[in-house]
Amino acid sequence: MIDDPATGMRPTPADSVIFRRLETGAVLYDSAAEVYYGLNDVGATIWELLECAAPQSDTFVDRLRATYPDADAALLRADCDALVASLVGYGLLVERSAA
Repeated sequence: MIDDPATGMRPTPADSVIFRRLETGAVLYDSAAEVYYGLNDVGATIWELLECAAPQSDTFVDRLRATYPDADAALLRADCDALVASLVGYGLLVERSAA
């Protein structure tokens, strides 16, 4: 989940991760694990929004819909949640206090 009001936590980029936007997406480099990860254009946009101050889930999806107006809001939310869960699992995002 993008922002969990119940716990006050939200995923943010890990300190060891370097983000680089490319023409067709982005690359993430985890300097701690010395591993590269690729993101498509939508994934790169999600990462950039996560770097913004405390995005709330609905606002986050609204921002994505502004960029991708033909996308279904429920599908965007599900895809965002899946990507965030995956990036947390790889240690690229860490849960921090939203305060």
